[in-house]
Amino acid sequence: MFPLLYSLFTHDFSNSTAIIKFAEDTFVVNLISNNDETAYLQGIKNLERWCQENNLLLNISKTKELIVDFSTEQERSYQPLNINGTPVERVDRFRYIGVHITQDLSWSCRINTLVKKARQRLYHLRRLRDFKLPSQVLRTFYTCTIESVLTSSITSWFGNSTMQDRRAFQRVVRSAERTIRKEFPNL
Repeated sequence: MFPLLYSLFTHDFSNSTAIIKFAEDTFVVNLISNNDETAYLQGIKNLERWCQENNLLLNISKTKELIVDFSTEQERSYQPLNINGTPVERVDRFRYIGVHITQDLSWSCRINTLVKKARQRLYHLRRLRDFKLPSQVLRTFYTCTIESVLTSSITSWFGNSTMQDRRAFQRVVRSAERTIRKEFPNL
């Protein structure tokens, strides 16, 4: 109920920045063009002022700044972001709604997390095999607990994954195939 109330309460906030809300989390996206941070910083000030006027507190300790810069120029320095006089931590990656977002917008961090989670579940598949369960039960376990992890949001990231990332996925699938002694389709 709280996320719905939060969304209703904050619906009237308008700004030149893109505001993405999920439950009580807010994600602010803005473009810095021609080395001019003015619009970006003004958007943050507008958010800060709106929150004060509407009796909402921004949790600065949970607030992070991530800069994605694809310019071909030398590395540029950006002004440190301050909210209510408190500096905001600048990070090169963070997790938002379970997805790892990095400053180079690569999917490797997300894929490594999925592969690690799937590998941990391979242990349980091997244990079930050792109990001499039928291959159909093992196949169902694989589909529900390992393949579901590997294919989580696959339509979003697979097209931009590296060959190395794809091989890591296939190694997990091949390991499951050897465990069950059945072939699975490629991801």
